[in-house]
Amino acid sequence: MILPRLAALAIAMAACLAAPVAAQGYPAKPVRIIVPTSPGGVNDVVTRVLAPKLGEALGRPIIVENHPPTVRGTAMVAKADPDGYTLLSVFDNFPLIQILYKDVPYDALKDFTPVAQIVSNPMMLAAATQLGVKDLKQYLQLARSSRLNFGSAGAGTSSHLSVELFKSATGIDAQAVHYKGGAPAVSDLLGGRVQFMIAAVGTLIQQVKSGKLVPLAVTSLERLALLPEVPSLAETYPGFEARSWQGMVAPAGTANEIVARLNADLARTLRSPEIKRTLEDQAYQIVGGPAQAFGILIAAEYNKWAKVIREQRISLD
Repeated sequence: MILPRLAALAIAMAACLAAPVAAQGYPAKPVRIIVPTSPGGVNDVVTRVLAPKLGEALGRPIIVENHPPTVRGTAMVAKADPDGYTLLSVFDNFPLIQILYKDVPYDALKDFTPVAQIVSNPMMLAAATQLGVKDLKQYLQLARSSRLNFGSAGAGTSSHLSVELFKSATGIDAQAVHYKGGAPAVSDLLGGRVQFMIAAVGTLIQQVKSGKLVPLAVTSLERLALLPEVPSLAETYPGFEARSWQGMVAPAGTANEIVARLNADLARTLRSPEIKRTLEDQAYQIVGGPAQAFGILIAAEYNKWAKVIREQRISLD
């Protein structure tokens, strides 16, 4: 009986030691980052901006793969080995999908390990030029007299839920048109097939600067230095605030040493002058910070937007 017990003990000790040993040699091969949205959206763009520099910091290539829709791409990473070689680029709807849909095959709060928040981004209410409005006042007058369509980067994303919060604040009604990512939504907004959108400033800034979209308001509490002439919604609706954000997570059970290495190399990447300039020119606010702080943000966002979902009776099943 003693020998089997010793064998079992040896196996258990080997399992305990495996993660630290693996972490010491990490990374030994390329790292995949799964983007669970279509190419061209904010989540995809920021990930691809970071990937080459992050690869340099890690000493291994970074392979970015798009796997929409969000549930499928996220579930891929939830089921992946927790070895640090498959990561998930997440954005603001990450903790909310399981509230909005039934039978989601993962729990965002339990099945993933936070690595780091990457950026925070104020959002913008913008209208198609075809709508014929020049400012927020004209837009609200039109929106109260007719039911407009709005585009979103997907059901349950910040570009969807921020409009639901906006509808509640203003008393307007509007019909959601959901897309698999921000890029196709912006394309239809430019073409006038949807009439307005709230999206991260970084998603819309180039089209606004070129006059292809009409900026009506930003969702930060104060005006942005990048767009000083555009009012904040809080000027008309005190306390209104909505932000987009993006970060990185790994499968639950990933070794602390691997998470710490990824967190440190992401922070180093975000401090790169080239990366800072690229992101800040598009109104992204670089965050970085410890993995624990990102976990706290995810939980806080879950609580905030779950309240909006309940109050607005939003269900996507």
